[in-house]
Amino acid sequence: MSNTFVPPLDWPHYGIGFLPAVKRAFQKYATFSGRASRSEFWWWVLANAVIGTVLYLLTLVLGIASASKPGQVIGPAGWPFGILLLVWALGTIVPTIAVSVRRLHDAGYSGWFYLFNIVGLGIVTLVLCALETSPKAPQYGPPYPDNFGQQQGYGQQPYGQPGFEQQQGYGQQPGSEQQQGYGQQPGSEQQQGYGQQPGSEQQQGYGQQPGNPAGDQQPPPQTS
Repeated sequence: MSNTFVPPLDWPHYGIGFLPAVKRAFQKYATFSGRASRSEFWWWVLANAVIGTVLYLLTLVLGIASASKPGQVIGPAGWPFGILLLVWALGTIVPTIAVSVRRLHDAGYSGWFYLFNIVGLGIVTLVLCALETSPKAPQYGPPYPDNFGQQQGYGQQPYGQPGFEQQQGYGQQPGSEQQQGYGQQPGSEQQQGYGQQPGSEQQQGYGQQPGNPAGDQQPPPQTS
């Protein structure tokens, strides 16, 4: 059983295939809100171009071959494909605009940028649609940042996922419970005092005689 996550219809579908992208474009036929991934957009553009080109060539080739009267350009054999071409061209105007507007939203731009096509600057719209998903995209529709913690594996690892209980401290070695003190030797519980000899419990005081823990001098002998 496949574990591939299929996003809701109002979400962009990143990494979608050819046929699912075409199906999704027709399912959202006149949906101008929301977002569309680059794969959704480009698969639709490819399908539209391929089907339109095939129908045009069939209309032209069969029409010319079946033309019998002088001056007739398209013969009877080309008429059915010409009609299909006209129906496809008219029927895909709305979904083409819709998927382009949603793609502009996912790139972080307003859908009104599609109007560049009307003034002969369609290349501008095409370049904008080729851009990657923008951080501003959530203002045009889901998924929102909160959704990433709910659907695992869709564009982002959920923060606090099991298996990452705690990050090791800076400079701490794996498996060590606590970082050693600065200058402390491994295995030593406490750093020796400055000038203290190894094995000695306490450094003798200045002027203190060995064996005299208090460090006091002996009182002078009394004279009679």
